[in-house]
Formats: sequence, C-alpha cells, structure tokens
Amino acid sequence: MTTWSIRELPVPTSLDSPGAWLLHGMVDAQNEAIREAWGSDDFATTARRALSQLEHQVDTRRVRLVAVDEATDGADPGRVLGFARLDLPLADNTHTGWLDLGVRPGHRGRGIGDALHTAACDAARAEGRTRLMTETEQAVEPPPGPQTLAAPTGEGLVSGTDVPVRFALARGWTLEQVARHSRLTLPLDLADLEEHRARAAAAAGPDYRPVTWVDATPEHWAEQMALLHVSMSTDEPSGALDVEQEVWDAARVLRDDAQTLSRDEHLLTTAVEHVSSGRLVAYSQLMIPPHTDEFVWQEDTLVAREHRGHRLGMLVKAVQLQRLVDERPSVRRISTWNAEENRWMLAINIALGFRPAGGSGVWQRSL
Repeated sequence: MTTWSIRELPVPTSLDSPGAWLLHGMVDAQNEAIREAWGSDDFATTARRALSQLEHQVDTRRVRLVAVDEATDGADPGRVLGFARLDLPLADNTHTGWLDLGVRPGHRGRGIGDALHTAACDAARAEGRTRLMTETEQAVEPPPGPQTLAAPTGEGLVSGTDVPVRFALARGWTLEQVARHSRLTLPLDLADLEEHRARAAAAAGPDYRPVTWVDATPEHWAEQMALLHVSMSTDEPSGALDVEQEVWDAARVLRDDAQTLSRDEHLLTTAVEHVSSGRLVAYSQLMIPPHTDEFVWQEDTLVAREHRGHRLGMLVKAVQLQRLVDERPSVRRISTWNAEENRWMLAINIALGFRPAGGSGVWQRSL
C-alpha cells in the first residue's frame, strides 16, 4: 500500500513559518542526494536559496513537487522523501523546462521517483512546454566499454549501469551531451598564475583592459553584461538540445544579482574592456556559497566571437583567480562544468590546474 503522496510545495511566508517544513524537507532531500552522488557537501544547497527562487519568478516559473510520507503526521522535514524541481523559462525558451529530481537514498525502489517524474511532466505539459531537459551526475567518467553511452556530440561517456541513467532511458530521455566537471585545488602557485596572466596580457596588448567587481554589477556595465549573457546562451556548445537565444537586458542582470545577494551568496566578476570602443568583450564569474568558506563555483566564462584569438579567456580567468586569492584566502576548491567538446575552454582550465573530476550527462525528452 502506498503511504506517501505527491504535493506541490507552497511558497512559505518565511523560513520560520509553520508551512516551511516542506521546503526544509525538500532541501534536506536534495542535499542527501548530492552527498551520495559526490561524497561531499560542496554542492549543497540552502533553504534560503530555495525560498528565494520561489519568491522571485519574474524570469522563470518554478514548480516544486515533493513526495510526503503520509504514514505519520506533523511538521517534520524528514517526511519529505523525494523532490522534483521544475524550472520553466518565461522570458525566452518558453517551450522548454529543466527538471531536477531525486529521492532520499533510503526510500528508493518504492515508485516515488516514477510518481514525481510523471507529476513533473504533467505540470510541464499544463504550462504548454514541449521539451524537458535534465542532468545525471557522475563522480567519475567511465572508461569506454559496452556498458557506456556516448554523447551524440562525439565527446564524453556516461555509464549505462548507473541508476539515474537507467531511470532516464526507461522514461524516454535521450542523451544529448556530456559535461566535464573540473576541479581546481588551492592554494595556487602564485608565480605560475602571474606568468599565465602576464603572457595573456602581452598577447592581448594595450587594446584590452581587465576590470573586476565584487557582488552586484555596476550599473554602467549592466547593459553590456546583458549582451554578454545573450551571447553566452548561444555560443556555449549545446549539442542538439532544443534551446533558443535567451533574452537579457540591464534590468534582468541587476535583478539576478540582487536575488543572488539576498540569499547570502556572493559574486566575483572579472570582465575585459575593449579600450577603444569601451565595450565589455569577455567575462568570467565566480559564485561564493554561504555554507562553506572553502568552496567556490566557477560559473560562466565567455569571450565575444569577434574578439577571440587574443588570449582573453586566459587573461580574464587568471586575473579573477588572483583577485579571489586576495578576497577569499580560505578557498581550497573551485568546481566548473564545460561541455566535453568545448576544447578551447577545457585547455585554459587544464593550463590553470583544473583536473577532471566526473561530470554529468545532459538529457532531453519530448512531451
């Protein structure tokens, strides 16, 4: 007999309100799944982030479904057995959605994941979506062999025996791409880092100038950062994923920054200005989470197409790492993800000391 139900998570008025136990339970379940997959809490999320995402839905509608144990009652976060997080873009790509789904390790094999998957697909259809994307994580990329699946891009493998992969295949998902997780261990050799920066600066010459800011984007750069975000949405390798150009403006950049800062996360952004035009033509961003002072997320890095070939990718990342050492000397680990076919960015990361540390399969499903 089924002793659990699927509920849509209501938006609590605060993290301390009586109904917030469902949100806390979802976050606990997410972090259990993360810990099992990666063996650490580096990628853990927070209740404040989860609430912020539900409170701010101008650019993305967010549906949160939870499987709740009905054998007991009471406001116990432990009653949340699994979750489905559905993000539905509103400004662009309105035919798509991104799904993140998981079940606490001790409650798998009871049909909870299947029920959450069905409910999430139904919710996406009800919103008029025709495509969903998701990811499966792997702490180690498997070696070639008969039980692996290769991405259609020709780069990267996932293990066909992994439970999340089998789950996706059984429900009609298609592997479209493999992303590499790379990790940089600090402290860095500062002399080596300065050599990378100096060589890149010499190649760039006086036409380019790095600029760095902490947290919110300065208003005078917001419109140009919006243009770079638009380019990022189309220039980043995406295989056969059915995605379109994103819509960004200065208001969205500033709104996105404000939401990040409101949940105690911090940003470190380095950009490159083309001196003669006054335009930003490259950028790289780090996100510092609140739950640890030893780990940082490497987020987007982009060089505008017309300015490639001047080693701006290396310049922006080397300058950023130097600033990070000054701003956050306690950081010991940085993680980044890149499409396996993105050899240009992977080569920069490797030169800086990033090493492969697993990755993810990127999947697509028609509704």
